[in-house]
Amino acid sequence: MLRLALYQPDIPQNTGTMLRLAACLGVAVEIIEPAGFDVSDRHLRRSGLDYLDHVAITRHRSYASFEAWRREAGIRLVLATTAGSVPYTAHAFRDGDCLMVGRESAGVPDAVHADADARVTIPMQAGMRSLNVAVAAGMILGEGLRQLGSL
Repeated sequence: MLRLALYQPDIPQNTGTMLRLAACLGVAVEIIEPAGFDVSDRHLRRSGLDYLDHVAITRHRSYASFEAWRREAGIRLVLATTAGSVPYTAHAFRDGDCLMVGRESAGVPDAVHADADARVTIPMQAGMRSLNVAVAAGMILGEGLRQLGSL
């Protein structure tokens, strides 16, 4: 199974979209706090609709606690980043990989880049900055699941 990690998400609607995506694809979600909004069940239910009952969500109080959990579990971190050099379609996904997407407003800090086992990017037209984080997560998860024979 692949996992999706949301690094300090800013926008509840994008988070809800990614939770719905994860529920539909059978992907567990790691939410790394602090978030830019209240991530209580009540607020997540508003953005994730009735899909929250179908997705495994783990909340981590900080990046440090997420990283300690990830390392102890031996999970490989694949960072989606505009600063990556490997197209997501060229990356060889493994069962158990955790795809991380950054904050909509700021991505992830350099320390997270340094901790990542792989950094993948979505090739785009010249002059374009980035895709919506939920769209990027959907594209990359779809490729990972395709490679693993899960779709």
